[in-house]
Amino acid sequence: MGNALGTKKTLKEQLRENKREINRAVRQLDRERTNMQLKEKKLIIEIKKMAKQGQISSVKIMAKDLVRTRQHVTKFYTMRSQLQAVSLRLETASSAEAMTSALQGTTTAMKAMATTMNLPRLNQIMMEYTKESEKMEMTQEMIGDTIDDVMEADQDEEEEDRIVGQILDEIGIDMTGAVPEAPTSQAAPVAVATKFTPAAVVLPAAPVAAGGGDSTDSAISDLEARLNNLRRS
Repeated sequence: MGNALGTKKTLKEQLRENKREINRAVRQLDRERTNMQLKEKKLIIEIKKMAKQGQISSVKIMAKDLVRTRQHVTKFYTMRSQLQAVSLRLETASSAEAMTSALQGTTTAMKAMATTMNLPRLNQIMMEYTKESEKMEMTQEMIGDTIDDVMEADQDEEEEDRIVGQILDEIGIDMTGAVPEAPTSQAAPVAVATKFTPAAVVLPAAPVAAGGGDSTDSAISDLEARLNNLRRS
């Protein structure tokens, strides 16, 4: 197949031209089918009219014509479906041709890259990249370990302060004040440092009144035992 200049058309041009012809044929079939459907409606009106007038013979003849008209409409639908199937095959062929052209271009580019690629240099680059990546991972791991150690130390100090605070609360000592007075007699206050550490509690030996000294001494002894346990842990 050639054009006006005598040159051969490409496959893409041939597919486009065939698709136009198919679309033109489909439109022609649609027009013919529409005309047949209009004729069918007119026949139905005439058949009803003749039936009311009692012209049975005319009704039978027109009924046969109606059957043939409906058969033609069905054939038009069938031909239209077949043409659409052919058009779909042409579109598939066009897509396959486009994919073939793309693969051919990609193959050519890959061949060119393979001929110009310096494999030893590429291997060297990959080795250097792997080496630097390992260094970066080690550095990040060391930084992460250091941060974890600092955070753990802070958490340990906070945990120790919390435990000591709980112990002081249990025995009735305010961290910012003093030991509360004994229930039966006045006792000397137990001074506690404002910034509490396990060794910061000052326990002065003060005389206490008779009858209440045993309770205060027991509280102080219990506090010393708990603080000693904290120092050893």
